[in-house]
Amino acid sequence: MMPVATDNLPKTMTPPTSKPRAILPTAKLLQLLRIAALLLPAFGAGVCSAADRYLIDPEHTFSSFEYSHWGLSMQRSRFDTTSGSIEIDQASHGGSIDIEIDAASVSTGSDGFNQVMRSGDFFDAANYPKISFKSSSLHFEEQQLTQVEGELTIKGIAHPVTLEISNFNCRFMLIYGKQACGANGSAKILRSDYKLGRYVPFVSDAVTLHISVEAIKEY
Repeated sequence: MMPVATDNLPKTMTPPTSKPRAILPTAKLLQLLRIAALLLPAFGAGVCSAADRYLIDPEHTFSSFEYSHWGLSMQRSRFDTTSGSIEIDQASHGGSIDIEIDAASVSTGSDGFNQVMRSGDFFDAANYPKISFKSSSLHFEEQQLTQVEGELTIKGIAHPVTLEISNFNCRFMLIYGKQACGANGSAKILRSDYKLGRYVPFVSDAVTLHISVEAIKEY
């Protein structure tokens, strides 16, 4: 009898051995998901933030105020020197406004009255040279800035103030070769809140503050 060749017979195939998948414990997986949820907004804010920075144009920016003088007339005066910066992100409706007014630049139309307003009875410009407004939040309706909440500081005394905004607009200005934004803001304050209350109530305590501002994009 002939011997049978075993080399050509089919061999049983054994599937390769594979390592089992590592499965994270449920508690660990939840912890990682929570960390990711916390990090994503911060990462997105850094990437997507597109706030444009503008420097206030002193040639087209000034602040003014009006008050009743003994019930006879509404008197208006202004400050001639204003500086500061504005950041606007219209896409996210965010930003900030930082304004400084030179108290000694008060202009009433009378040199003698200017000296009175700069004295310790009123703005005390020698000891408190700067009046400042720093925003805390900006409010938009669609693409229009409508209100700015912030803190107004006069003579070292700070109080919350809300500026009502009108005429807000931004456009490319050929004269500057840059983007520019402008607006008008107004707020009612009590001058006695800032130790400016001399002659109240004969000269009205209530004062309307106006800020007309234009600013040019920094870059």
